[in-house]
Amino acid sequence: MSSLSSIRASNLSIGSSLPYHPVAIFVGGTAGIGAGMARTFARHRGGDAHIILVGRNRAAAEEVIASFPKPEGKEPKYEFVECDLTLMRNVRKTTAELKERLPKVNFLVLSPGIMAFDGRTESDEGIDRKTALHYYSRWRFTYDLIPLLQKAKDAGEDAKVTTVLSAGTGEAGQIDLDDLGLKKNYSLTLCARACSTYNDLMVQTFADKYPSFAFTHIAPGIVRTNIMSSATKSHWSGSIINPLVSALACAFGVTADDCGEYMWHGVYAGAKGWFRRSKHGEDLGDKNMWSTPEAKEKLWEHSLKETSP
Repeated sequence: MSSLSSIRASNLSIGSSLPYHPVAIFVGGTAGIGAGMARTFARHRGGDAHIILVGRNRAAAEEVIASFPKPEGKEPKYEFVECDLTLMRNVRKTTAELKERLPKVNFLVLSPGIMAFDGRTESDEGIDRKTALHYYSRWRFTYDLIPLLQKAKDAGEDAKVTTVLSAGTGEAGQIDLDDLGLKKNYSLTLCARACSTYNDLMVQTFADKYPSFAFTHIAPGIVRTNIMSSATKSHWSGSIINPLVSALACAFGVTADDCGEYMWHGVYAGAKGWFRRSKHGEDLGDKNMWSTPEAKEKLWEHSLKETSP
């Protein structure tokens, strides 16, 4: 494994030398790992990028954007797009607006998520909110923005999608193809395993359909973020678990920006095809992976139906 200092140097060299003005979208980029990846990429580019943060919290987004470099003589474009990612109608509206005005997308980073202990909580669309964030919104963003990724690829530029969740961490497992979306049986453990496997199958299937793009599922490891705050607010057990998780994160975790460097190490490394990567951005291959042609086909059809009007 490469040292963090060597990864930083390599990332800066790769990121700063991209021979085009990149468009990068960070879905869930207003906090945590997504914000760390956005800040890291902004530093790599030194301001020469169009960066879009997608999420619910404008104040948080503005704080992240304020940390981006703003060099003299350049006009970087940084913006926030508000979207409640638990609702697929909002996702479709947002992607439609982005397709209307953007010339391309080079990097699509998907990291929305919550820590919740209150079981299945459905939106008015009948989708569990945790699953919506950890899988469905990510699938729909990718599906809808394929034309913009294709425009980047047609120009000879990078076209890469990265979903940050739990590749190879042991959470992945065989899914119930008769209960996709966990509407019959639901538990936090089942949800974690299902979303991990769904993301594995997602990157595989998109890569099958669009082999010139790069699709990556990556695990960030333990990161010092405030994700536990949502659990504390949503369920009484969060107030008990939060101090324990925070202590572990402080003892063994990395900062969101250091995590961002590891994540970009993995993103930059994959030219085309599908990848599963570790918390240090290293290739995991098919470690702890379950995939069959039937599963990929059924999940694709289910995802399209579940996220469509």
